[in-house]
Amino acid sequence: MASQQASQSLELLSQRQIDQFHKNGFLCIPGFFNQEETTTLLNRSRQLLHDFDIRSHPLTKFSTGTRENSKHVGDEYFLNSGDKIRFFLEEDAVDSRGTLILPKEKSVNKIGHALHVLDPAFNAATMQNDRIKSLCKDLKFHHNPSVLQSMVICKQQSIGGEVPEHNDSPEIFQYTDPPSALGFWIPLEECTKENGALSFSPGSHLNRNITKRFVRLPAGGTGFEALTPSEGVSGNAEETIPPYELVPCSPGDLVLIHGSVLHKSGRNTSTRTRFAYTFHMIESPPDAVYDEKNWLQPTAEMPFTKLFE
Repeated sequence: MASQQASQSLELLSQRQIDQFHKNGFLCIPGFFNQEETTTLLNRSRQLLHDFDIRSHPLTKFSTGTRENSKHVGDEYFLNSGDKIRFFLEEDAVDSRGTLILPKEKSVNKIGHALHVLDPAFNAATMQNDRIKSLCKDLKFHHNPSVLQSMVICKQQSIGGEVPEHNDSPEIFQYTDPPSALGFWIPLEECTKENGALSFSPGSHLNRNITKRFVRLPAGGTGFEALTPSEGVSGNAEETIPPYELVPCSPGDLVLIHGSVLHKSGRNTSTRTRFAYTFHMIESPPDAVYDEKNWLQPTAEMPFTKLFE
């Protein structure tokens, strides 16, 4: 109760910022996290990489599907990671024989997906953060938000893979009816064009026609499922995608990402990593229905965590 009362006293977004978010589908808030907070999360990310035991790891790679014959990871290690902290490797970190060719700290693509619940540092930055709660109240994007997944994206130097254009909902990961996904993306290191800063197509959330969804497949694993015209989420009759805008960021900035806006990031061609912490919120039932085909499903041990409880 005290935390909620404290958050009600903060006003973090101006009306101009709120209008900009709804117009463009994204908003960068400089310096949302201070240097100490950002350094804490970066150091914790590095500690997790140092401590994780590669000997018991199935060498599961995270594929963005940009290469021929490349499939998104769909095994049990991935599908059962919603209530755990697990490690997913860069495509170029494992050779054709399944052998790790780089040190483990330089091989991980991302760490996920329940950092916001299971790790004290990330829990404090997410679920116990009064400024996050105040921002959500200012934005009024959700009535009763739940946090459903959290990740550290490592974007390793020289091998950090490209992420092609996508949106987070309804096309890719977090489909609800009605669509309600909202992303929070916090760079823990400087993000530039060379090391894979995000790019957005401003306003694409307003006119994007959705024809497919990323789902759990009946036969196992994951893949894309075509939508019928009645199921699809449509924008304008004649779809036009605005040009992409690169959004360089500094450590501690916060980027809000509308679930339907198109965004992407390039390959990391630099000699520096691009660590970022990201988590996603959705509207809680009964205001939105979380689809049973989504790859990430709540468990009895860890239902989706409501922000205001």
